[in-house]
Amino acid sequence: MCTQAVALLAGVMESRGIATACVALVKHVAEAVRPPRALAVPFPFGEALGPAGDAATQLRVLRAALRLLESPGPPPVLEDA
Repeated sequence: MCTQAVALLAGVMESRGIATACVALVKHVAEAVRPPRALAVPFPFGEALGPAGDAATQLRVLRAALRLLESPGPPPVLEDA
């Protein structure tokens, strides 16, 4: 899904009490749409969590995204991977 669609959906889910953490491939779109919590990653389309076969990187990115759920203070939160 595109960064904008995911960010907008995350906002709706958060308004209903469901915490979200997005992985954003296009940082400037995430900055514009302002999802509640997003992790901007430097990977190409199709590799949101990192290169295929690179389990260590994928796990690092996934853990970083999930840590956003523990962020103090109100959303929005946008961090770089």
